[in-house]
Amino acid sequence: MRTRGKGPDVPAPDRPWDEIVPGLWMGGHEFRRSAGRLESAVVRDEFDLVQTLLRLPGHGPDEGVEHHVWPIPDGPLDGTQLAGVIRLARAAGEALDEGRRVLVRCYHGYNRSGLVVAHTLMRRGCGAEEAIRLIRARRSPWALHNDLFVAYLRAGLATVRLLEELAE
Repeated sequence: MRTRGKGPDVPAPDRPWDEIVPGLWMGGHEFRRSAGRLESAVVRDEFDLVQTLLRLPGHGPDEGVEHHVWPIPDGPLDGTQLAGVIRLARAAGEALDEGRRVLVRCYHGYNRSGLVVAHTLMRRGCGAEEAIRLIRARRSPWALHNDLFVAYLRAGLATVRLLEELAE
């Protein structure tokens, strides 16, 4: 199974974050400027809710911005980690319903954030394939290149969580 690669075969994104559907953004902690230089993606107060799946110091958000932190690996997830992803997706959907701007971020904004954003979209009526296609079109073709996370989405996170907990 392919998971996050740090090598040259997985390029940094061109933008710090991208809007997937109105109000729901996906991003990371670094991006590549047009000159090719890597730059930190620092969140200030652009969003009402920031969900962070990999926390790096100095990347924000500002005081007063609601911030949910749930560090997970870019690899196999246990039942507790899956439950956290499901909770984040629920909170993101509730914030969208309230007209709030939501950013879900991880390292590059490809896999972990993609898992939460896709599950958010699926809770709002998208099928797994449609959510994956939309994320790749709006964020990057590299989004959700973690085959395991794609399999999780296709099976349904609640099902994967139940199976994972039975195995524990």
